[in-house]
Amino acid sequence: MSKPQNNNVDKRDTEIRDVMFDFCGVLLELNYRPCFEGHFPSAIIDQVCSDRDVYGFFAAEARMDAGEDFAVVIKDVEKEYGDKAATMFRYYIEHYDDALPKTIDGMETLLTDLRKAGYGVWGLTNWSAETFHFAFEKFPQLERLLQGTVVSGVEKMHKPNADIFDLALSRFGLDAGRTVFFDDTQANVDGAKTVGIKGIHFSDAVQARTALQSLGVRI
Repeated sequence: MSKPQNNNVDKRDTEIRDVMFDFCGVLLELNYRPCFEGHFPSAIIDQVCSDRDVYGFFAAEARMDAGEDFAVVIKDVEKEYGDKAATMFRYYIEHYDDALPKTIDGMETLLTDLRKAGYGVWGLTNWSAETFHFAFEKFPQLERLLQGTVVSGVEKMHKPNADIFDLALSRFGLDAGRTVFFDDTQANVDGAKTVGIKGIHFSDAVQARTALQSLGVRI
């Protein structure tokens, strides 16, 4: 004889109450090129912006995102890639705001709608402690809309590792099962899922809104 199903589960126990967002590629556009144009030769800019990471910029920035100091990273860039690469990387870090041309279309409206509807809205980003200030200085509306942000470089832990997700849940007082996280990198989405958060791979604001509504978020 089969065990009768319990149909009296309180749906409020599984309702989404909080939404966390990655920054670059989700809330903000990140583009090296506008930072360098007019300051360095076009051919070199093309190489730096290539997915092949010819001068190790992606790797160097990832180290800073994980908590390493610029002063340490820049010495390794110079040693491995030479003075020209180090000069460009230094310029990039010092003018990081120029690499943040705009917010992702529709995302400010989505955050505003979530706040108005009473949902918690949070940030969780892999970003250097030394450059993150540029984000809120250039886009203060994001700081107003987000109720808190965990920054990997500050915490010296980073996505997709479980520890940074656990930290965000604890710091913000969130229930993993009632929290959604958006990231444009699948590995980070998978990392969120390992701690029980509903991870969603981000493509654009329309897709994010639709995904939230499919989970019962009333916006």
